[in-house]
Amino acid sequence: MINLKEECGVAGVIIHDPAPPTNIVAFKLYYALYALQHRGQDSTGIVVFDGTKPRSIKRMGLVSEAYSRDTLQDIVGYVGVGHVRNATYGTQNIENCQPFVLNFKGGTIAISHNGNLVNSEELRDELESEGRIFTTALDAEIIGLLLVKELLKSEPVDALKSVMKRILGSYALTIMINGDLYAVRDPIGNKPICYGEIEGGYAAVSESVALDTIKGKLVRDLKPGEIMIFKKTGEVESIMTTDDSFAAHCVFEYIYLARPDSIIDGKLVYSARERIGNELAREHPAAADIVSPVPDSGIAAAIGYSRESEIKYLEGLMKNRYIGRTFILPHQEMREMAVRLKMNTIGENLKDKSVVLVDDSVVRGTTSRRIVDMIKDAGAKEVHLRVASPPIIAPCYLGIDMPTRAELIATHKTIEGICAAVNADTIGYLSAEGLVKAIGIDKSRLCLGCINELYPVPIPGEKCYCDKQSKMNDFVPEEEKKVE
Repeated sequence: MINLKEECGVAGVIIHDPAPPTNIVAFKLYYALYALQHRGQDSTGIVVFDGTKPRSIKRMGLVSEAYSRDTLQDIVGYVGVGHVRNATYGTQNIENCQPFVLNFKGGTIAISHNGNLVNSEELRDELESEGRIFTTALDAEIIGLLLVKELLKSEPVDALKSVMKRILGSYALTIMINGDLYAVRDPIGNKPICYGEIEGGYAAVSESVALDTIKGKLVRDLKPGEIMIFKKTGEVESIMTTDDSFAAHCVFEYIYLARPDSIIDGKLVYSARERIGNELAREHPAAADIVSPVPDSGIAAAIGYSRESEIKYLEGLMKNRYIGRTFILPHQEMREMAVRLKMNTIGENLKDKSVVLVDDSVVRGTTSRRIVDMIKDAGAKEVHLRVASPPIIAPCYLGIDMPTRAELIATHKTIEGICAAVNADTIGYLSAEGLVKAIGIDKSRLCLGCINELYPVPIPGEKCYCDKQSKMNDFVPEEEKKVE
């Protein structure tokens, strides 16, 4: 069972020519962020602009805890950006809550960022040497300060292009610049972002489910390196900063991170996970009585495994969906209690059964061991653990809070050793080839760094298979086109 943190989810909404000033944007951002809550539970924020000044709400905790009808009523304007965050670095405090807002002599910007810059330390040192004083640990602040420098001498699109040539890593951005909404996807397309039509305007969000929630119509995902501009006049423009010949979409969006009802880069996540289960059953069959998922992220894969193997699907674990936050507990007994608080066994479904237990991944192995022990304690004869991803052998540098190599069980144990460590009778991991086939995107357009130790951007001490930044600098875009 995976315990990774995705850094955040972003949203942006613009309504054309509202009169009088309205709180519709704030409420649409609220519901969009609610739909993206799985991407971040540490903090949330909304910033709305009415043409004269920004108004904002930033709070620690969940979306449901941070906002009320009364506070949203007062956040009026026609354009805004929102954010939910899980901290991958820095401290969990209100200062690190996004969106990041900057008022400067050229106007106002607000930035929501999902991802991680691998050259953030270098850029931070450079800006500090120029006398800039940082107030947060956010990459969004680095991007904001670089953007302000460029906006003082360039138009917004040229300013964004210049910043994109400086920052390296993963980013999906929604940015409000002086009343217009911009959505930006990094040149490798690592982080998802899409846009759609809503009543009276447009929205750009991390996942399509946020559009569904606000009655929007998905238009498409942004392409790698694309800037979308949604103007207050109603015009929409697309600017490409790369030739889109290379991409490195995060493979874990399909394994675990995205909601299963999202469409990411043209693929329904639920269908991809079901196909993952099909491939897993073909690669690692088992003689068993039932197939049971580790809820919730293992459900679709377990259904796929069940259908392919023709072994009955039956839930052996029930998740307590009222547990909103992960507890940090000091003692082994308390940690084991926390696992039981989050999910409970259905003893009658497990007693005297041979069980295929399908989980999305195994990271450290400690949680997997507790779950396997719970199922055996409930009376299961055998537990055959089937993992809907290849072994994770390397950290992520692009925005997922993944453990170090020393903490990853697959870096220092054989498959047989992992099986013994988690107390399973057998274990089977999906192959990288099976994973790529199930997702349905060519391997050359996926980031598999945590699986094969090959990364799409230069990282000190790691192997890089493409220097996309140099290609970006050489790219000459076609004539900028308006999107009807």
